[in-house]
Formats: sequence, C-alpha cells, structure tokens
Amino acid sequence: MKTVGIVVEYNPLHNGHLYHFQQSKIKSEADAVVAVMSGHFLQRGEPAIVDKWARAEMALAMGVDMVIELPTAYAVQPAEWFAYGAVSLLDATGVVDALCFGSEHGELSLLQQLAQLLHREPAGLGDAVRAELRRGASYPAAFAAAAGQYAAQAASLGGDAEALAALLKQPNNSLGLHYLIALLRLQSDIVPLTVARHVAGYHEQRITDAQIASATALRRLLTENNGDLAPLAPFVPSSTLQILQREWEAGRGPITWENYAAPLFHTLLQQDAAALASHHEVTEGLEQRILQSLPSLPALTVGDLLDTLKTKRYTRTKLQRTLTHLLLNHPKAELTPDKLQHGVSYIRVLGFSTRGQALLKEMKKKAKLPVITNAPDASVSEHPYFGFDLRATAIYASAYHNQANPARALFRDYYEPPIRYLI
Repeated sequence: MKTVGIVVEYNPLHNGHLYHFQQSKIKSEADAVVAVMSGHFLQRGEPAIVDKWARAEMALAMGVDMVIELPTAYAVQPAEWFAYGAVSLLDATGVVDALCFGSEHGELSLLQQLAQLLHREPAGLGDAVRAELRRGASYPAAFAAAAGQYAAQAASLGGDAEALAALLKQPNNSLGLHYLIALLRLQSDIVPLTVARHVAGYHEQRITDAQIASATALRRLLTENNGDLAPLAPFVPSSTLQILQREWEAGRGPITWENYAAPLFHTLLQQDAAALASHHEVTEGLEQRILQSLPSLPALTVGDLLDTLKTKRYTRTKLQRTLTHLLLNHPKAELTPDKLQHGVSYIRVLGFSTRGQALLKEMKKKAKLPVITNAPDASVSEHPYFGFDLRATAIYASAYHNQANPARALFRDYYEPPIRYLI
C-alpha cells in the first residue's frame, strides 16, 4: 500500500493538523499515513501538555494509521537533528513512499534548490554562521542569514540574500529545508511534498480565525482559562477534546514547565559549573550564567529563570531545550554530532489502526531497524537512546497527581502496549 509519512508533535492536535493530514493524503495519493511523533518533551524544549499515548490516540482518532515515537535524543534538538532523526526513522521503516510537511512558502522547488546547495555543508557556511553569532544573533537567525548569503550567490536562486534569509527565518520553511537536507544525506528514496500552512503561523499566539489556531495559541488559551477546555472546542476535533478531558480528570494534564520547577532547581542547586557544563546544549559559559542568576530570581519558577537568562543570543527556545537536557540528565558526550549522525537505532510503535496493523506486519519484514512493540524486550545497552525515552517517561509522569499507582505511571513504558485503534 502507498504510504505517506508526516512528522508531528500534536500539542494538542487541532484543526490545522487535521488540514495537514488531509492534504498529505491527497497530495501523495496515499492509502496509509505514518506519523513520527515526539514523546513527552518537544522540539522547543517544553513538556507536552499530555503524554505521548494520549497524543498518539488523538492521531489515530483523526485517521493516522501508525504512530512511531521520535526518540527524546532527537525530539529535543535544533531543527537539523530533529529533522534528521525523524527522516531517518521514516526511511528505516521500509514502507514509507513520501514525506509531506507544512511550510509557510508552500512550494517545494526553492526549498529543494537550497537543500541541494547546503546539504554538503559548503565551505565558508560555518564561518559565516559563527560571524553572525559574534554579532549577537541567535542560532536560527544566524543560520538563516548565512545560508541566505551563501545561496544568493547561486544564479538560479535570484541573488536576493535578504529575501532568502527571510524565507528561512520562518520556522516551518527552515524545518522543511532540514527535512530535505536529511533526505539527501540519507540518500533516501522517499519523495518530499509540502503543504502551505493554513491561516495560523507555527508560533502565532493570537487567534485570528474561527476554526484554525496554532497549538501555541491554544495552550495560551488554556492557561488564560485555568485549564477550562470549553474555549478550545471550535479549534480542535471532538476526539481531541474528549481525550484531553479524560486526561485532565485522570490527573495527567495539563502539564507545563512549572510542574518540574522543584526537580529542575534541585538539579541546578546541587551541581557546580563543571557538572552543568557536561550536559547537552550547555555551551559558551551558559552554566556560569545559570548559577549567577539563581540568587537574583524573583521566585523559583521556570518562567522567572527563563526571563532572567534570555538574551538576544539565547532565545527562549534554546534555553528551554538546555533546561530540558539538564532535567533529563542528557550528557553532552552521548549527543555529539558523530553519535547523532548514526541515526535512530530502533523503531518504537505507539499505536496503529486496522490498516496500520497490516502495515506493521509489512514493516516488520522490510524495516532496516528493530521494531519495538514491547518495551521489556528492548535492550538499553543495545539502544542507549531508548534509555533516554524511559527516563523521560518517568520524569514526565512525576508531575501527575492523584495516581492510584504512581510507580506504574513512572514506568508505564514497560506496561503499555501499542494502542490498537481497530474500528
């Protein structure tokens, strides 16, 4: 059967995601959809508002046929490694024919030309990025400016460095470019497609449409209404609303960064600068800035810490990812470019539909990597990043309340089989 892959977070799943799902099937003429989805912690360095199983169920209820977990080691990363991890997973399934991603640009040709230029990391690009960083730019802005300057030198791209940089500063264009670069680096046969984002921007905090709002805007709406789900009703499928309500009632949401303030500050206060610096994404003296900021915080909240640490160079997203790596104890030595370049070493299935069940059978025959449907069968020594996922689940679940069996919640990976959405 023809299968299209999509890369998602669904935090939460909303009508814009439904549009992307529908358009992906139409554009690819696919029979089945495989979603690679971040687990409990997301690309922008935030905990998901509900756990990975609830969000996988949202996807299956919408019509996705199989949900695969993007390992935490790749999920909480800048665009380059997030995209590389997701694409390497889709490629490793052996059953995905196309990848369809959303983009502000909405056209594939220019992004593909940029990917062809940039995928070999051309000489001088790294120096140009570092020069922009020295001027005080954040990494995304530095990459966009440097890549725009480099690409503008190619006659086929029009020579407008500012226009190209502006294009790459848009988050979905940038992520889409990195998907295309990953496909080239992996020499994958997967065919790329793109869908123009419909109405709401990726980080748009305002609601400007009667039915479409970004996940960021919806989370803000939840915060402003003390977790009341009623205001979300126009913007999400009814199945999403029902799942969120169930998770709220079960004490498993809504989860925010402030749920982890105590363990995070415990981590920061018990480690010296050298220990902090041994964690992934703690770079350029950030460990000193963290320690120096603690005595002056208005309150021991994650929000106050982020506000104190934020600079033009250190974006809130970069800082949130850094704090996530500290919270989850991700050693710098385990997440080097050399190790990440090897790609994911396993395929963890979170759920499947009736069609997905047949696809899973086919995938087990064709996959380039072990397929995990039963966590106790997986070896952490063989798959170290799977250990990261287990730890992420335990730390994430520590924020639940009113659990009949807290220990089971912490180690749910060992007990929870893939969701079978067989209707």
